[in-house]
Amino acid sequence: MTTILQKMACKIRQDIIEMLVLAKSGHPGGSLSAADIMSVLYFSVLKIEPDNPQWPDRDRFVLSKGHAAPVLYAALAERGFFPREELVNLRQTGHFLQGHPDMLKVPGVDMSTGSLGQGFSAAAGMALAGKIDQKTYRVYCLLGDGEIAEGLVWEAAMAAAHYKLDNLVAVLDYNGLQIDGTNEEVMNSAPLADKWRAFGWNVLEVDGHDVEELLNSLELAKNFQGKPTIIVAKTTKGKGVSFMENQAGWHGSAPSPEQAELALAELKGGNAHV
Repeated sequence: MTTILQKMACKIRQDIIEMLVLAKSGHPGGSLSAADIMSVLYFSVLKIEPDNPQWPDRDRFVLSKGHAAPVLYAALAERGFFPREELVNLRQTGHFLQGHPDMLKVPGVDMSTGSLGQGFSAAAGMALAGKIDQKTYRVYCLLGDGEIAEGLVWEAAMAAAHYKLDNLVAVLDYNGLQIDGTNEEVMNSAPLADKWRAFGWNVLEVDGHDVEELLNSLELAKNFQGKPTIIVAKTTKGKGVSFMENQAGWHGSAPSPEQAELALAELKGGNAHV
């Protein structure tokens, strides 16, 4: 299973590059950093039915950092929610794969996101609804580490702990960079784990590119009772493409055809640390 998930993460990264070079715009850095997380969620953890995206008892997933839509679209396409051929239409007028996810148009998208922090708040609301309705589904939410500078993230975190939403699991893509530079320079949120614990959360810290660690932490989260869980996943921005790794400039810049060719050669050649 581990090897299968690693290979899928690499495939998702290839999809990301192929989408962005055609769109000539988008966000590669934070999409590439989250590929392993999305591979584990969509191909091992989430209780979902691609042929029935609105199945009432499905697990919910919210991409709170909505600008990383390419990694979500790639995962959904690879999982069978819509044809992979649609990926080439990213950000094209008249097509449903826009720059941020739209729950009214994209099969498998449970919440429209883009304004940072709001997706996480919606995820907490979904989890609370599940508790009230005595449903067994779980809610998973992917946050960006720059995104958590938003105040409403901490309001939602406080509310989730207050209501003991142990059916809510947040995964923090902790790659250390955002559009304007390092998190420490822009808005230092350290110490992360201590903050979340202080807000009443169960906190797990993992290597966000180690699928075994991700699988184990998600299983622990599923069995933890009485508190919501956040998995702080240490990642590398631009993971898998050497010239994009740890470079803030690749937060929101699409590769040129020549750069995409180099990136895909690395990913297809086994240089993606898989």
